[in-house]
Amino acid sequence: MNKARVNWHARSHTHKHRAQCVKALISSSEDDGEAGGEAEGDKNQSETTCRKCQEEDDGLPTRKKPKTEEEGPKSRLPLPGCVLAMFPDEVDSQTEDSSLHGGRIRSFKHERGNWASYVYFPYHPEEEFGELLDGILSAAGARGVVLTAQDEFHLSLSQTVVLRHHWIQPFTQSLKSSLTGCKRFVCSAGRLRVYSNAEKTRTFLGMEVSTGHAQLLDLIRTVDRTMTEFRLETFYKDPSFHVSLAWCVGDQTVQMEECMQELQSLVDDHEDRPFVLRLDCSELRCRTGNKTFRFPLES
Repeated sequence: MNKARVNWHARSHTHKHRAQCVKALISSSEDDGEAGGEAEGDKNQSETTCRKCQEEDDGLPTRKKPKTEEEGPKSRLPLPGCVLAMFPDEVDSQTEDSSLHGGRIRSFKHERGNWASYVYFPYHPEEEFGELLDGILSAAGARGVVLTAQDEFHLSLSQTVVLRHHWIQPFTQSLKSSLTGCKRFVCSAGRLRVYSNAEKTRTFLGMEVSTGHAQLLDLIRTVDRTMTEFRLETFYKDPSFHVSLAWCVGDQTVQMEECMQELQSLVDDHEDRPFVLRLDCSELRCRTGNKTFRFPLES
């Protein structure tokens, strides 16, 4: 018997065993439906027969499964939480909970795709400023006005406006172009003043600018041109440029005015000389959401 005939007999023998496997499985299924546990022996026999077929198949080339026998399409993996957080279906209620933000209330409702934005000069305080501010907060607290120091200090050159996400790049590019040719300068402040927001939901203690007012007005006109281009609100008509030092919830303008003389004396008599806040206006910045854009001014 030649080699081809041997292979043919081997495949024929394997097919017979497969047929036996199918019959055994069908018989096992029928017995399961009629006699329950009595079919266990037949099931074991069919499993033994299947294993035998598998062992005999090991000597033959592996047959590729047709597509109809393959498993169905795999289910998609769930998206990571960090990706889902980028596209929330609705605003997290915690973002609107004022108790989580020291009682502060948003001037406008947070919406997906809206970025709170403003233009400003940063102020980097020195150690002397920190000591003075601690004294001011302590004196105000003794008069019943509980103030919270600002997380960071700056001088605003715009109102807080809302930018749509797709506006950010053209807005900052327009601002950069408008600032071409603007020179850096130094301004100073030393007089305390009380401010409140338009909604009267917060009251601020600020230090008003006394020098550099003309240069700041020139910059306001520059920034306002970009605001107008995007149909956003421009700055106040008669601005009082200042650096906010601390704040409290609600309209406490009257209470703060009553202790202003005492607080101002701490500034005027600080270490035997008046304290002067000096602000280096060399780099304008634009904060939009969690992004900060920097615009160095010319020397």
